Amino acid sequence: MARAGYARELADAYCNIRRDLLDEYLSVLGVERLSIDEVQRVEWKQLNDKMKKWVQGVKTVVRVLLAGERRLCDQVLAVSDELREECFVESTKGCIMQILNFGDAVAVCPRSPEKLSRILDMYEALAEVIPEMKDLCLGSSGDGVISDVQAILDRLGEAVRGTLFEFGKVLQQESSRRAMTAGEIHPMTRYVMNYLRLLVVYSETLDGLLDDDGDESNALERPEDKDQDTEHLEGMTPLGRRLLKLMCYLEANLEDKSKLYEDAALECIFSMNNLLYIVQKVKDSELGKILGDHWVRRRSGKIRQYSKSYLRISWMKTLSYLRDDVHGSGGGSGSGSGSGHSGSRMSIKEKFKNFNLSFEEIYRNQTLWKVPDPQLREELKISISENVIPAYRAFLGRYGSQVDGGKNSGKYIKYTPEDLESQLSDLFEGSPGSANHSRRRT
Repeated sequence: MARAGYARELADAYCNIRRDLLDEYLSVLGVERLSIDEVQRVEWKQLNDKMKKWVQGVKTVVRVLLAGERRLCDQVLAVSDELREECFVESTKGCIMQILNFGDAVAVCPRSPEKLSRILDMYEALAEVIPEMKDLCLGSSGDGVISDVQAILDRLGEAVRGTLFEFGKVLQQESSRRAMTAGEIHPMTRYVMNYLRLLVVYSETLDGLLDDDGDESNALERPEDKDQDTEHLEGMTPLGRRLLKLMCYLEANLEDKSKLYEDAALECIFSMNNLLYIVQKVKDSELGKILGDHWVRRRSGKIRQYSKSYLRISWMKTLSYLRDDVHGSGGGSGSGSGSGHSGSRMSIKEKFKNFNLSFEEIYRNQTLWKVPDPQLREELKISISENVIPAYRAFLGRYGSQVDGGKNSGKYIKYTPEDLESQLSDLFEGSPGSANHSRRRT
């Protein structure tokens, strides 16, 4: 037919038939024809499904449909190179535009953090097939198609940068005033760390997209950024620099949330729990390589500082009742007589009584606190025991005989060192302690 001089008629008929068939194939692949308004009205769960289908669809369209169309077009219209290229573009234009229109609609959608990984999938899928499309779309008509594809890729890249920027703003501005009652890991901490770990999967793509993203990056600066971590910025990748900033925002936000606690000891527990969770997530993923050992060491040092602060704040008053500052004749032997000895005994009783009250208050409160990490929980208990048990045992050994055996002695010497050790094992479990470990004296 082409050789008989009907090449144009053949090309027109071919384009009409193939265009309709390609539209049907797109429908089978689940790539729908949606306007920007329609995409913006779709709920996230449905949009997420459509974006996943698009990622698979764009690869199938290029590698199967367009590649097959290229071969068929070359066979049917072999008589004219110019007509062949024109016909290929015309028959596939609707299919390609349907693919691109959805990408464009997603790119201009309101930016929200949950969309980022899916937009990155779309960006990577489209970038992956562009070289193949260049091989398929030849001539001046093909150049126009490739230009359209590149424009959508650029918009998706801008959507990635913008969404990541919005995530940083949300993280900075998140200001919920609800304290975690037991000092446990804040949901925001879990969400952000899982989010950042996901970003690392796209590190190569994000390094390229963030390479010249200085304006938005600087717009997120705040005073807390200018600490020792910034000394290592120059040697980091673009994604590494952005991750460092986001980590800074998370830590600053958690520090603000820690101030919600009236109990300074619980503030330390909250800070320890959350910072340890962050460090563990970094060490157990590619985040550790990106942020570096220096970053991890600094945070591990902060955790130790919080632990020391907790011990000082929580136990200093309790341990003060066990100081060896009892005056009066007879010392710890229990010998002597007169008002000096009587005053000494009363002072000793008062110290035992105050120690018991202080210890029991800590027990009531801190059995309800949570330290989810088993190793940190055990280390805290050991540190407490190493401070409390020897001091109590020594005080009991020096002065217990002056109280033991007297009237109501069980009111003052309520615990053995072993009793206290057992009580301490209940701390940080997040549930009321049994408080039945004491062997009360009569």
